[in-house]
Order: sequence, then C-alpha cells, then structure tokens
Amino acid sequence: MNMEKYIKKLETLKLSDMYENDFLLTWEKSDDEIQAVFTVADALRQLRTNNVSARIFDSGLAVSLFRDNSTRTRFSFSSAANLLGLAVQDLDEGKSQIAHGETVRETANMVSFMADVIGIRDDMYIGKGNTYMREVAGAVQQGYEDGVLEQRPTLVNLQCDIDHPTQSMADMLHIIHRFGGAENLRGKKIAMSWAYSPSYGKPLSVPQGVIGLMTRFGMDVCLAHPEGYEVMGDTMEVAAKNAAKSGGTFTKTNNMAEAFKDADLVYPKSWASYAAMEKRTVLYGNGDDAGIKALEKELLAQNANHKDWACTEDMMKLTKGGDALYLHCLPADITGVSCGEGEVDASVFNKYREPLYKQAGFKPYIIAAMMFLAKCKDPAKMLKVLADRGHARWLE
Repeated sequence: MNMEKYIKKLETLKLSDMYENDFLLTWEKSDDEIQAVFTVADALRQLRTNNVSARIFDSGLAVSLFRDNSTRTRFSFSSAANLLGLAVQDLDEGKSQIAHGETVRETANMVSFMADVIGIRDDMYIGKGNTYMREVAGAVQQGYEDGVLEQRPTLVNLQCDIDHPTQSMADMLHIIHRFGGAENLRGKKIAMSWAYSPSYGKPLSVPQGVIGLMTRFGMDVCLAHPEGYEVMGDTMEVAAKNAAKSGGTFTKTNNMAEAFKDADLVYPKSWASYAAMEKRTVLYGNGDDAGIKALEKELLAQNANHKDWACTEDMMKLTKGGDALYLHCLPADITGVSCGEGEVDASVFNKYREPLYKQAGFKPYIIAAMMFLAKCKDPAKMLKVLADRGHARWLE
C-alpha cells in the first residue's frame, strides 16, 4: 500500500476550518477543502481495497434523517459510517415525537447525546431543506456549548433543495479518475441537460450541484433546458463566478443538441422548474392537497411537450467523437425499460452501465471523507496511524 502520496497531499492543504464543522454546500468550501475530500476518499478506498480497517471510532452513532425516498445515498451513508466504526440509526419522524410537535432544537439535542454525525436529506421543498439543516446545526452547536452534548455532531448534507454535495463530489471524483487527474479537465465540455421524465417534481439540487462544483475545475459547463425549467439564480451566479476564477466557462442554452455538440461529458437529468417548486412549497405550507394535485397534472403536461429532450443514440453522435462519457445520479428513466419514454435510450444506458455503477461507487467514500475530515484534527497523521496500525478489516 502506498499511502504516502495521500498523506503528503493532505499536509500541503489548509484544512483547519473543516475540523468539527459541517458540510452543507460545496461552494462554501475552499479549493483546498474540496481537494482534501477527494484525497481522503481515495485513501479510504485504498485502505479498504487492501483489507486495512479505516475505523477511527471504537463506538459512536451516525443518525440519518431521510425526508425523501433514497436508495444509493441511504446505503452510501450507512456504508460510510460503518467504514469509520460508527453504528447507524435512522430517525423515522413518523415514529418519533416530531409527529407530536417536538421542536427542531429538542429533537436535534435528544438524538445527539452519543452521536458523532447527523446526515439529513431534505430536498422536497424550496426554501426549506437547507434552512432546516442549518437550524439543526445551530441547535447541536448550542447544545455542545451549553454542556448538554459531550461532543458536537457533524452535519452532512445528503441532499437539500439547493445542493447535493455528496452526489456532485462523487460525480467529480469519478470524472477525475476517468480522465486521469483533475489537471486534465481544463477545457473539457460537460453538458448538464434537462431530459424528459414521465414524473414531476424532481429536485433541482443535482443540476445545481453539478454547475456549482464542476465550474471550479476550468471546465466548459453548459446548462441546457427548455424554456420554463430554470434553476435558482443564486446557483447560476455561483457557477459564473467559479468559471471566471478557474478559467473555464459557464453557458446556458435552450437547445439540447447545442449543449451536446462536441461535449466530452453529458449529464441528461430531469428536474422541475424553480418557479414550479416554489409554487409547490406554498401549496404544501397551506395544506392545499387539491392545489398540489392540480400542479402535478399541469407539470406532467408541461413535461410531455418536451419528449424530444432525450439522450438518444443520435444525440450522443453529436458529442466529441460520438463517445462522450454519460453520467447520471441514478435511477434513470430508461425508455422502454423503466418507462415508455424517458431520459435516456436503453441502448445508451446499457453501453455506460459499468461506468455508471462505478460513478455511484464513489459516494460512500466521499461521505466517509467528509466525516473523517470533520472528526480528525490532523487528517494526514490519522491516515498514517491507520496505515501503520494495519488492522485487517476482515480475517480472510
């Protein structure tokens, strides 16, 4: 095992602000901190590949709260926590006192007595998810300062209404490996494109996370969607500033073919418009079930006007060499497989099935790296301790 390169890399980075801190938005983190997550993720993966335990905890708890359905992120969080030695407990709001009106402050403190990490997915309603996460973070910070909690749990954003940092970071590490290093991404074009789905209300956080992160690497990031499917203006400002700083570009188009033309990577993914998600949040707040059903019908009809926004064989032929890397956060709406008409043709999806699964496989290590960097005051030293200790993860 050669851990020295990871240790030396971490020693060059300024990471003190990550210790005992949360991970809520990628654009709140410095370039050094983003690089550290990638470095630690690769190091932890190497440890596990070589059957070396990465447990930095002998006991402890990771609490998960999923307010939306999840497969990959839920199991990735559990895998990450277990990798570092933490047990996982899911907070089921329907079976807790939250259903009886328990406050956020009380809930946050009650679940945190022996918790080292809290992972939250709250992506359904604009203006709610990230705000809720910050309220929880503030509550546990106050509990720690008041001596109620023996330790301050780290909060990890497992997807909110603004960003999906564990997804975009996993996507980015996959891309870095695919192209042989971050230094090789400068000038590469990625099309983050809306694609047709027979369902409605998919969060904006994936496209927003992609444009908010990948513009930091000197890439040419093109956001494509039909008129009426705009994302948050704030995230587009973040993308534009990142592109200007990194030497890349950030462009927008209402033409999918234009986005795919000469692209090195494509990410066709459905999402609801910002305006529609805002409207749904208001209806939800008012308890207007009839209004929500009417909005769903309206948005499904709107989606149906854009069935030509699909990742087909012909669309892929427009990409660089006709062989761009296809990306998706999964599950994809696959035409003729999971739905009649959807985001991607079965032939395209099947061609990229192996790299897609590899893309998803980076997420547990990204989440574990976020936890590791928040819990280790000297992460380089801790990696050396783990490597030198050399405890077998399992007895072969």
